Amino acid sequence: MPLTLPQIRRNCQRARQRMQQARQEHWAFGAFNLDDEPTLKAVCQAAANKKAPVLVEVSQGEVDDIGLDNVRDLVDNFKYNYGIEIYVNLDHSPSVDAAKRGIEAGFEFIHIDVSQANHEASDEEIIEATKEVVAYAKLTGASVESEPHYFGGGSNFFDKEIDYEEIKKTFSTPEGAKQFVDATGIDTFAAAIGNLHGKYNVPKILDLELLKRIREAIDCNISLHGGSDTPGHYFREAVKIGVSKININSDMRFAYRTSIEKALKENPDEFSVAKLISRNVVKSVQEVVESKIEDFNSAGKSINPLSI
Repeated sequence: MPLTLPQIRRNCQRARQRMQQARQEHWAFGAFNLDDEPTLKAVCQAAANKKAPVLVEVSQGEVDDIGLDNVRDLVDNFKYNYGIEIYVNLDHSPSVDAAKRGIEAGFEFIHIDVSQANHEASDEEIIEATKEVVAYAKLTGASVESEPHYFGGGSNFFDKEIDYEEIKKTFSTPEGAKQFVDATGIDTFAAAIGNLHGKYNVPKILDLELLKRIREAIDCNISLHGGSDTPGHYFREAVKIGVSKININSDMRFAYRTSIEKALKENPDEFSVAKLISRNVVKSVQEVVESKIEDFNSAGKSINPLSI
């Protein structure tokens, strides 16, 4: 059942307050990708078990597959069934129109990323698109996130070395972050400090000293994309510095894929794949989410969902 505009506005106001609280109390929301109902179940069970507030997020691929309104309804149903604090993020929305549809659907968090669809988008194009979404988000109070350039990688496993010298060329700078935040009025800045989309055969290395300088330069929230395959100590330090949101996708998909392959191999006579997913996959993905919640220092930080 669709939410009313007053309900959406209350949810967005609460989400904004909680992001501010996360920053002040040095914990971060885990933003976990929602691929299907089993992954949503895994996130919800982890949130309930750890008493942690969470975000679930969908990018354009999931939006096309599931539908914005269906995502909203699924999450709300699970929120009340599990009694958890949970919000929805539209991740890497590739156009202004797509972002506006997410706002209208009642998503509390909107990430506008026109460089996702056009890697060659100019600074002016990115700024103007972001400003338009920030202005439109006033309709509901949704929190808007963006970054000034294309963020590399993808939600997959990459069997190659990470060329950090090349990645460093796209690192955020304190000066650039401040200019972008001031020009756009965003609520959350997606920092690039060595984080990279995807899962690799070597762990990622985050420049925490750079993160400190960015934190000092801007007043808005800071998020980290590409959190998969990152040693937990980086996250534990990042939340102390002031990161409020960390995105996880590939680690969950890797657990999903490997666990279902193992279950199929061990149960060759079972043709109800849904049973295997419920019994094996959900547990494996839930374990990933719970481990991240611990690293993000968000365990025990949830509030009563009936107040949301």
